[in-house]
Amino acid sequence: MRALSAVLLACAMISACVQAQGSELAEVNASLQAGEADKALALLAPIVEQDANNAAAHNLECRVWLTEGQLDAAIGECQKAVLLEPDNSYHHLWLGRALGEKADHASFLSAYSLAKRVHEEFEQAVRLDPRNAEALASLGEFDCSAPGIVGGGLDKAEDVAAGLEKLDPPRGHELRAAIAEQRKDYPEAEREFRRAIAVGPHPAYQWMALASYFRRRQRWNDMVDAVRSGAGAAHRDRRAAAALFNGASTLARADRELPLAARLLEDYLASSDKTEEAPAFVAWARLARLKDQLGDQQAAGQALATATAMAHDYRPGLAPRH
Repeated sequence: MRALSAVLLACAMISACVQAQGSELAEVNASLQAGEADKALALLAPIVEQDANNAAAHNLECRVWLTEGQLDAAIGECQKAVLLEPDNSYHHLWLGRALGEKADHASFLSAYSLAKRVHEEFEQAVRLDPRNAEALASLGEFDCSAPGIVGGGLDKAEDVAAGLEKLDPPRGHELRAAIAEQRKDYPEAEREFRRAIAVGPHPAYQWMALASYFRRRQRWNDMVDAVRSGAGAAHRDRRAAAALFNGASTLARADRELPLAARLLEDYLASSDKTEEAPAFVAWARLARLKDQLGDQQAAGQALATATAMAHDYRPGLAPRH
């Protein structure tokens, strides 16, 4: 009986520990989604110290470092997650994303070897979970933009698009739009972007994707109109606030309608639906730049101070561009 009681007590302690870790990791993830990078890292430190084999913790740390543009640290943590749980599709997806950001900022020779690894990680993520729409979208984006020598190619991208359309129709149409754009079939690209808007449950994101396409085509009036349509859709959809961040980024990159871009960032920061795909500290830093361009140095200083307080290791030149 004593042995049985000891076993039951041990099981209870293990269960409580697992539940506690789950709660702690949920708090880390909440901080990550809120753009509180320093807080997320502070919460992670004792978790990893207590259990260095916690793959979920390493994956979260990778993603925090990635938002900050600390690419080597991000890759290191994602590699640990993959080694600990090699059959986890999302761990391979995030390692691929981290390697992809590194490739974007690397020399030609380094970028070549990194790009091959990116493709391998995305393919493995899809092999492990063919229904992982995020992995399919990342693989399709890679295939669309990378040459065959590193594993890409438009024919491969079309195969991915066919599968992606069944799981996530808006992303499937966006991938087909990107393929058409690569082939310089611009009318078809626009049609696919508009198809994505028509079928999406959160069309604000697809409106902003269309706006970004118009920016690349230097169709400035159409770009602004699409951003305004996307902003209207985002304000009606509490789950699409991050689209405001995307629209502001498009306007800022085009150097058009900067007061509107600033308002979109302010609206995003005031929302309760922030995500790591649009880190709040990045939004504050970009708002600071816009306020400075608009001549409001006091607001610029306040916004920059807020960004620094949330993520003091942020490196804008290396962070993912959204």
